[in-house]
Amino acid sequence: MKLSTICETKSGFTARSRLDAIADGGTRAVQLRDLSGEGDFDPASAPRYQLTSSFERYWAVAGDVLFRSRGERNTAVCVAPDTEARAVAILPLIILRPDADRLDGRYLAWFINQPEAQRHFDKCARGTSLRMIPKGCLEALDVPVPDLNTQRLVVEIDRLARCETALMARLSEKKQEFTSFALLQQVRKAQLHGNGAGRLAAHRIRTPVGKPERTE
Repeated sequence: MKLSTICETKSGFTARSRLDAIADGGTRAVQLRDLSGEGDFDPASAPRYQLTSSFERYWAVAGDVLFRSRGERNTAVCVAPDTEARAVAILPLIILRPDADRLDGRYLAWFINQPEAQRHFDKCARGTSLRMIPKGCLEALDVPVPDLNTQRLVVEIDRLARCETALMARLSEKKQEFTSFALLQQVRKAQLHGNGAGRLAAHRIRTPVGKPERTE
């Protein structure tokens, strides 16, 4: 299905001036730099800004998907489905609001991040120094839509696979640390043994042949 038929698409809020975070009050807002990785995004972690223009239509809420329309990789993250917080999405982020009866937000974010979807964006990307994906290109993306249970199963299997990859990388790192430690211990033992043998040999050279060693 075309994305436009199963998902509402809205451009993010256009900030007319620089946004400076404030400690208290204000409005939570999410910018491109606030999104890292492919896991869920919780708006409760978003910085607060003093937004003066009308921004009501730019709220990103639980289950929405935030699409990075600019940058080298045009990927997406899902707003945590269990969060009660919300944040204003700032351009170049695009808000995708799936039809909840047909499309799971986490599944949509997963599919957008797959090579097939990325190849679609490659064909219609604009800009040379700064890559940009037009809204129309995003809406024209063909999305396979199995039943919701299958979508959620896909997302869970992907999550477990990424956890396994992370654990294997951590295990490999620990093995390398252990190997380095063991080798260093062997080097120190060999050095200690070598120093002891060297001192004994030097002592024998200094002692005249046939003359008993003087003891105290």
